[in-house]
Amino acid sequence: MASENIKKAFPYWSDVKVNLTLRKTYLFFAQNLIDFISVPKSWDGIIVNIKGQEVFEEAIEERKGVILISGHFGCWEILGKWVGEKVPLFTGVAQRQKNRGADKFFQEQREIPGTGHIFRKEPIEKMYGILNSNGVLGLVSDQDAKKKGVFIDFFGYPASTPKGAALFNIRTSAPMLVGVCIKKAFMNYEIEFLKVNTSSQDIGDITQQYTSTLEKCIRSNPEQYFWFHRRWKTRP
Repeated sequence: MASENIKKAFPYWSDVKVNLTLRKTYLFFAQNLIDFISVPKSWDGIIVNIKGQEVFEEAIEERKGVILISGHFGCWEILGKWVGEKVPLFTGVAQRQKNRGADKFFQEQREIPGTGHIFRKEPIEKMYGILNSNGVLGLVSDQDAKKKGVFIDFFGYPASTPKGAALFNIRTSAPMLVGVCIKKAFMNYEIEFLKVNTSSQDIGDITQQYTSTLEKCIRSNPEQYFWFHRRWKTRP
Protein backbone atom coordinates (compact mmCIF):
# COMPACT_ATOMS: atom_id res chain seq x y z
CA MET A 1 0.00 0.00 0.00
CA ALA A 2 2.76 2.46 0.90
CA SER A 3 4.63 1.72 -2.32
CA GLU A 4 1.48 2.24 -4.39
CA ASN A 5 0.72 5.51 -2.62
CA ILE A 6 4.23 6.86 -3.20
CA LYS A 7 4.03 5.95 -6.90
CA LYS A 8 0.65 7.66 -7.13
CA ALA A 9 1.93 10.84 -5.48
CA PHE A 10 5.17 10.89 -7.48
CA PRO A 11 4.37 9.18 -10.81
CA TYR A 12 7.57 10.43 -12.44
CA TRP A 13 9.85 8.71 -9.91
CA SER A 14 11.83 5.60 -10.80
CA ASP A 15 11.23 2.31 -8.97
CA VAL A 16 14.65 2.75 -7.34
CA LYS A 17 13.67 6.12 -5.88
CA VAL A 18 10.28 4.80 -4.73
CA ASN A 19 11.90 1.86 -2.93
CA LEU A 20 14.55 4.08 -1.36
CA THR A 21 11.88 6.48 -0.07
CA LEU A 22 9.86 3.55 1.26
CA ARG A 23 12.90 2.21 3.10
CA LYS A 24 13.58 5.63 4.62
CA THR A 25 9.91 5.85 5.64
CA TYR A 26 10.12 2.55 7.54
CA LEU A 27 13.30 3.68 9.29
CA PHE A 28 11.81 7.06 10.17
CA PHE A 29 8.63 5.68 11.74
CA ALA A 30 10.46 2.89 13.54
CA GLN A 31 12.60 5.57 15.22
CA ASN A 32 9.48 7.66 15.89
CA LEU A 33 7.85 4.74 17.69
CA ILE A 34 10.94 4.02 19.79
CA ASP A 35 11.15 7.69 20.76
CA PHE A 36 7.47 7.77 21.71
CA ILE A 37 7.74 4.65 23.86
CA SER A 38 10.76 6.23 25.57
CA VAL A 39 9.05 9.52 26.48
CA PRO A 40 10.06 11.54 28.48
CA LYS A 41 13.63 10.18 28.41
CA SER A 42 13.83 10.55 24.63
CA TRP A 43 13.30 14.32 25.00
CA ASP A 44 16.58 14.78 26.89
CA GLY A 45 18.96 16.90 24.83
CA ILE A 46 16.73 17.43 21.79
CA ILE A 47 16.99 20.67 19.84
CA VAL A 48 13.74 22.20 18.52
CA ASN A 49 13.79 25.26 16.28
CA ILE A 50 10.53 27.13 15.67
CA LYS A 51 9.47 28.80 12.41
CA GLY A 52 6.35 30.93 12.47
CA GLN A 53 6.12 31.21 16.25
CA GLU A 54 4.78 34.75 15.78
CA VAL A 55 1.96 33.27 13.65
CA PHE A 56 1.06 30.92 16.50
CA GLU A 57 1.20 33.65 19.14
CA GLU A 58 -0.87 36.08 17.06
CA ALA A 59 -3.56 33.42 16.65
CA ILE A 60 -3.66 32.89 20.44
CA GLU A 61 -3.93 36.65 20.98
CA GLU A 62 -7.18 36.78 18.97
CA ARG A 63 -8.79 34.98 21.94
CA LYS A 64 -11.11 32.91 19.77
CA GLY A 65 -9.26 29.66 20.29
CA VAL A 66 -7.01 28.11 17.64
CA ILE A 67 -7.73 25.26 15.24
CA LEU A 68 -4.39 23.50 14.77
CA ILE A 69 -4.33 21.16 11.79
CA SER A 70 -1.65 18.54 11.31
CA GLY A 71 -1.31 15.20 9.58
CA HIS A 72 0.47 11.88 9.91
CA PHE A 73 3.64 13.63 8.92
CA GLY A 74 6.94 14.21 10.65
CA CYS A 75 7.33 14.01 14.41
CA TRP A 76 3.83 15.02 15.44
CA GLU A 77 4.44 13.90 19.03
CA ILE A 78 7.22 16.52 19.34
CA LEU A 79 4.79 19.10 17.94
CA GLY A 80 2.26 18.09 20.60
CA LYS A 81 4.91 18.33 23.31
CA TRP A 82 5.85 21.88 22.32
CA VAL A 83 2.26 23.12 22.10
CA GLY A 84 1.27 21.33 25.32
CA GLU A 85 4.06 23.07 27.21
CA LYS A 86 3.48 26.44 25.55
CA VAL A 87 -0.24 27.00 26.17
CA PRO A 88 -2.44 26.33 29.23
CA LEU A 89 -5.09 24.47 27.23
CA PHE A 90 -4.21 22.12 24.36
CA THR A 91 -6.51 19.24 23.48
CA GLY A 92 -6.25 16.85 20.58
CA VAL A 93 -9.08 14.89 19.01
CA ALA A 94 -7.97 11.26 18.95
CA GLN A 95 -9.15 7.83 17.88
CA ARG A 96 -9.26 5.24 20.63
CA GLN A 97 -7.01 2.20 20.18
CA LYS A 98 -8.78 -1.17 20.04
CA ASN A 99 -6.37 -2.57 22.62
CA ARG A 100 -7.21 -1.08 26.04
CA GLY A 101 -3.66 -1.27 27.31
CA ALA A 102 -2.26 0.44 24.22
CA ASP A 103 -4.99 3.08 24.41
CA LYS A 104 -4.14 3.87 28.04
CA PHE A 105 -0.41 3.96 27.29
CA PHE A 106 -0.79 6.33 24.32
CA GLN A 107 -3.00 8.65 26.33
CA GLU A 108 -0.65 8.72 29.33
CA GLN A 109 2.41 9.40 27.16
CA ARG A 110 0.72 12.29 25.40
CA GLU A 111 -0.53 13.82 28.63
CA ILE A 112 2.99 14.14 30.08
CA PRO A 113 3.58 17.60 28.47
CA GLY A 114 0.01 18.73 29.19
CA THR A 115 -1.91 17.54 26.13
CA GLY A 116 -5.56 16.76 26.76
CA HIS A 117 -7.75 14.31 24.85
CA ILE A 118 -11.19 14.32 23.33
CA PHE A 119 -12.03 11.04 21.64
CA ARG A 120 -14.04 10.71 18.47
CA LYS A 121 -17.77 10.18 18.99
CA GLU A 122 -17.64 12.19 22.22
CA PRO A 123 -20.04 15.19 22.31
CA ILE A 124 -18.95 17.84 19.85
CA GLU A 125 -19.71 20.47 22.51
CA LYS A 126 -16.45 19.46 24.19
CA MET A 127 -14.50 20.58 21.12
CA TYR A 128 -16.33 23.88 20.92
CA GLY A 129 -15.64 24.28 24.64
CA ILE A 130 -11.90 24.21 23.99
CA LEU A 131 -12.17 27.00 21.40
CA ASN A 132 -14.53 29.03 23.59
CA SER A 133 -11.90 28.86 26.36
CA ASN A 134 -9.24 30.20 23.97
CA GLY A 135 -7.59 26.80 23.88
CA VAL A 136 -5.84 25.05 21.01
CA LEU A 137 -7.85 22.28 19.38
CA GLY A 138 -5.60 19.81 17.58
CA LEU A 139 -6.99 17.92 14.59
CA VAL A 140 -5.22 15.35 12.41
CA SER A 141 -7.07 15.73 9.12
CA ASP A 142 -5.32 13.69 6.46
CA GLN A 143 -7.10 10.33 6.50
CA ASP A 144 -9.90 9.03 4.32
CA ALA A 145 -13.24 10.34 5.62
CA LYS A 146 -15.38 7.94 3.56
CA LYS A 147 -18.65 9.28 2.13
CA LYS A 148 -19.04 11.86 4.90
CA GLY A 149 -15.96 13.78 3.79
CA VAL A 150 -15.50 16.55 1.26
CA PHE A 151 -13.51 15.66 -1.85
CA ILE A 152 -10.52 17.88 -2.47
CA ASP A 153 -7.30 17.55 -4.44
CA PHE A 154 -4.38 15.74 -2.80
CA PHE A 155 -1.36 15.04 -5.01
CA GLY A 156 -3.57 15.44 -8.08
CA TYR A 157 -6.30 12.99 -7.04
CA PRO A 158 -9.66 13.54 -5.29
CA ALA A 159 -9.39 12.59 -1.64
CA SER A 160 -12.23 12.37 0.89
CA THR A 161 -11.25 14.64 3.77
CA PRO A 162 -12.92 15.39 7.14
CA LYS A 163 -15.13 18.49 7.19
CA GLY A 164 -14.73 19.15 10.92
CA ALA A 165 -11.86 21.63 10.82
CA ALA A 166 -13.59 23.85 8.26
CA LEU A 167 -16.89 23.72 10.15
CA PHE A 168 -15.21 24.75 13.41
CA ASN A 169 -13.70 27.75 11.64
CA ILE A 170 -16.94 28.77 9.93
CA ARG A 171 -18.98 28.53 13.13
CA THR A 172 -16.50 30.15 15.53
CA SER A 173 -14.17 32.33 13.40
CA ALA A 174 -11.27 30.72 15.29
CA PRO A 175 -8.02 31.13 13.33
CA MET A 176 -6.72 28.02 11.64
CA LEU A 177 -3.07 27.00 11.46
CA VAL A 178 -1.17 24.09 9.98
CA GLY A 179 1.54 22.83 12.30
CA VAL A 180 4.26 20.34 11.38
CA CYS A 181 7.41 19.05 13.02
CA ILE A 182 10.17 17.90 10.67
CA LYS A 183 13.15 15.86 11.79
CA LYS A 184 16.26 17.62 10.48
CA ALA A 185 18.90 15.36 12.03
CA PHE A 186 19.34 13.05 15.02
CA MET A 187 17.66 14.78 18.00
CA ASN A 188 17.24 17.94 15.92
CA TYR A 189 13.75 19.09 14.92
CA GLU A 190 12.05 22.04 13.26
CA ILE A 191 8.46 23.01 14.05
CA GLU A 192 6.68 25.29 11.60
CA PHE A 193 3.32 27.06 11.90
CA LEU A 194 1.54 28.27 8.76
CA LYS A 195 -1.65 30.34 8.66
CA VAL A 196 -4.56 28.99 6.61
CA ASN A 197 -6.55 31.42 4.46
CA THR A 198 -10.17 30.96 5.54
CA SER A 199 -11.63 34.09 3.91
CA SER A 200 -13.91 32.14 1.55
CA GLN A 201 -15.86 30.48 4.39
CA ASP A 202 -16.55 27.53 2.10
CA ILE A 203 -15.95 24.03 3.49
CA GLY A 204 -14.28 22.77 0.32
CA ASP A 205 -12.08 25.84 -0.12
CA ILE A 206 -10.88 25.85 3.48
CA THR A 207 -10.18 22.12 3.42
CA GLN A 208 -8.27 22.50 0.17
CA GLN A 209 -6.22 25.35 1.61
CA TYR A 210 -4.83 23.40 4.55
CA THR A 211 -4.50 20.16 2.57
CA SER A 212 -2.42 21.93 -0.09
CA THR A 213 -0.20 23.37 2.64
CA LEU A 214 0.29 19.91 4.12
CA GLU A 215 1.01 18.46 0.66
CA LYS A 216 3.73 21.06 0.11
CA CYS A 217 5.38 20.01 3.38
CA ILE A 218 5.18 16.33 2.40
CA ARG A 219 6.75 16.99 -1.01
CA SER A 220 9.76 18.53 0.75
CA ASN A 221 10.19 15.51 3.08
CA PRO A 222 8.31 12.53 1.55
CA GLU A 223 10.08 9.95 3.73
CA GLN A 224 8.43 11.54 6.79
CA TYR A 225 4.85 10.93 5.64
CA PHE A 226 2.81 7.93 6.80
CA TRP A 227 2.14 6.41 3.38
CA PHE A 228 0.69 3.25 4.93
CA HIS A 229 -2.96 4.31 5.15
CA ARG A 230 -5.40 4.16 2.24
CA ARG A 231 -5.67 7.90 1.65
CA TRP A 232 -7.59 7.61 -1.63
CA LYS A 233 -9.78 4.67 -0.58
CA THR A 234 -13.13 6.41 -1.10
CA ARG A 235 -13.90 7.59 -4.60
CA PRO A 236 -16.30 10.35 -5.65
